[in-house]
Amino acid sequence: MASAAAPAAADSTLPPPLEQLRHLAGELRFLLPGVRVGEARETTKEFDRETFWRRLREAAMAVSRAATTLTEVFSRLPLPSPQETQKFSEQVHAAIKAIIAVYYSLPKDQGITLRKLVRSATLDIVDGMAQLVEVLYITPTQSPENLISYNSVWEACQQVPRIPRDNKAAALSVLTKSVDLVKDAHEEMEQAVEECDPYYGLLSDIEEDNSDNHGDEEDILGCPSNRDSYWSEEDQELIIPCLALVRASKACLKKIRLSVAENGKKDQVAQLDDIVDISDEISPSVDDLALSIYPPVCHLTVRINCAKLVSVLKKALEITKASHVTPQPEDSWIPLLINAVDHCMNRIKELTQYEVES
Repeated sequence: MASAAAPAAADSTLPPPLEQLRHLAGELRFLLPGVRVGEARETTKEFDRETFWRRLREAAMAVSRAATTLTEVFSRLPLPSPQETQKFSEQVHAAIKAIIAVYYSLPKDQGITLRKLVRSATLDIVDGMAQLVEVLYITPTQSPENLISYNSVWEACQQVPRIPRDNKAAALSVLTKSVDLVKDAHEEMEQAVEECDPYYGLLSDIEEDNSDNHGDEEDILGCPSNRDSYWSEEDQELIIPCLALVRASKACLKKIRLSVAENGKKDQVAQLDDIVDISDEISPSVDDLALSIYPPVCHLTVRINCAKLVSVLKKALEITKASHVTPQPEDSWIPLLINAVDHCMNRIKELTQYEVES
């Protein structure tokens, strides 16, 4: 009789299942800042790459299994008992702590770029699990939110085997993403020009035909009636060298990526990191320029953003030129791109000089 009462007594000392999930979610959220800023743990052991990646894959699989079990038991009634919930919570917490520990075991001398990719994957898993636990204690029975959150954790775990295995591969992955982002930005700019340019002539005719309707601000045939919503002739003239500068940015990134692919050495981690760090600034600089050319256009802002982009491009080219990925520094493609960038910037300065002098 006493033995039968013991489990019941133990249950009564534990918080209710949903309260335990709420506490678990908080614990997982508490781990995130440490992963974001945490340094690699110092060790005297020689780094074993194969062992690291095997441990990381196994840790991700353990998280995925824990997420599956937790989702299954909290997506149906009756809910688990407090004791069962404690066991499931401990499994989740242990799995998350284990994958974080594996990430911490990756030394910085394997490459900062590689560490950033592993850190990003680890953060996605920890954050996804925290979100899943939060959803489960808010909507503990089967719901679309449960499945969506579970799929996020599962997908994050599935990404682990796809992480590049060395710093050169990591650098190429990041550079490829930057190329794609700049390519998308350039295409969006060109599309915006194509869509907005026809309004100029069309609106002139509309405004003449409706000169008596001074108070009418409605769009006519889908065309903007406010001059702030389309480009002036001066704006259109300025956009031409801006587009050329973005094209040059895309060309710079593609050539840098090609140089890393053809000449990059896995053991030159610091130089590869330097190339990636500065190249990573190109896409945000292109985005700033792209946003500044939308009407109403402030020509001085466009000039400033162009100058920032040119500075980043030149620095990226100089760092690439001084690195091992450019075995022949006199290679003609780097001076050629620098000249192209300078030509664009000089034209932009000519078209915006009045803004500086006024």
